[in-house]
Amino acid sequence: MDILDIIGPVMIGPSSSHTAGAVRLGKVGRLVLGEVPQKAKIYLHGSFKETYRGHGTDRALIAGLLGFDTDDSRIRESLKIAEERGLKYEFLPIELPEAHPNTVYMELTGAKNKATITGSSIGGGAVLITGINGYPVKITAKYPTLVVPHADRPGAVAKVTSVLAWHGINIAQMSVSRQQKGAEALMVIETDQPVDEETLWEIKRLPGINGGFTIPPL
Repeated sequence: MDILDIIGPVMIGPSSSHTAGAVRLGKVGRLVLGEVPQKAKIYLHGSFKETYRGHGTDRALIAGLLGFDTDDSRIRESLKIAEERGLKYEFLPIELPEAHPNTVYMELTGAKNKATITGSSIGGGAVLITGINGYPVKITAKYPTLVVPHADRPGAVAKVTSVLAWHGINIAQMSVSRQQKGAEALMVIETDQPVDEETLWEIKRLPGINGGFTIPPL
């Protein structure tokens, strides 16, 4: 546990869970989409659903989608800025069984890509990402994180980890999830060192690898 876990981050807004955490969830959504979002359907669960306007969760989530940091003064005006930039958004209620009270599910659309993400603000500005494009994951965004969709076949994981080792990148923890045997799977690797663009490019060129992106510590 570090000092930020105790006192929370510098932020704009009344609650670290409803503002700082929500900004981070929005930022992760933007990274998963891989481009500036043009449309966002944002489904709110639990206390997010009940208090999102009064606690500024709506402004915080949109601010994250716009790429703002947790201490950005523009968070207060993020809804207006989103409209000016052509980001169409909609907030909807949802019930997610066994989900954390501060949970959001987002359907995002950009000029080229579509993405879904499920995540929770778990206190003190910390977040936990539990779903990406239909795959169950567990991402804290405290470490440099590499996310790689790939063919579900022998050797795919070994190829990626070999590239990381060649570049001196140590794996802190990793997981692989899939929806169907032999189809596509999703590899999530948290590392001690950041994965630079050159390394990511090498990984994306590997046979059986269907893309990839990184999430920096937030």
